[in-house]
Amino acid sequence: MRTRQPTKTALEDQRIPVRAKLVAAWTSFMFLYVYVDIIAFFKPGVIDDIEVGVVWEFDVSQTLLTTFLALMAIPILMVVLSMTLPARANRITNLIVASVQIPYAAFNVVGESWTYFYGLGVALEVIVLALILRYAWTWPRTAPSATSPDRGTPAIAR
Repeated sequence: MRTRQPTKTALEDQRIPVRAKLVAAWTSFMFLYVYVDIIAFFKPGVIDDIEVGVVWEFDVSQTLLTTFLALMAIPILMVVLSMTLPARANRITNLIVASVQIPYAAFNVVGESWTYFYGLGVALEVIVLALILRYAWTWPRTAPSATSPDRGTPAIAR
């Protein structure tokens, strides 16, 4: 006698809101951004340079550290803004900021001898930024309904 095998059901695949996709992407971008910087401390000579007050070619100063903080704050704030801005402002802000971040990310590879390390880091960052651009660009639109407040009172009720 054959026993009946339980039927396999499909997994539920719920639609993920664009805001959640953007927040997840900006969070992933931040992890890459920070970990590339942290792992760079393992390059020979980096800590020695920092201890004598030099980061790359720049002297460590309040201006330099404030600039670094401001640059890091942009994607950090995008996590919050992607969840809270109204849809139209959200879309525009994500398109602009992600577009500006791509050349900034690519700058980290320029003149660097550790091209595999920085190249992979930048490639991954650019992939995530491209996803952000895609999510924002393809943000679903809704057609105005007959009862939409923007369109006034429906014709039937007049």
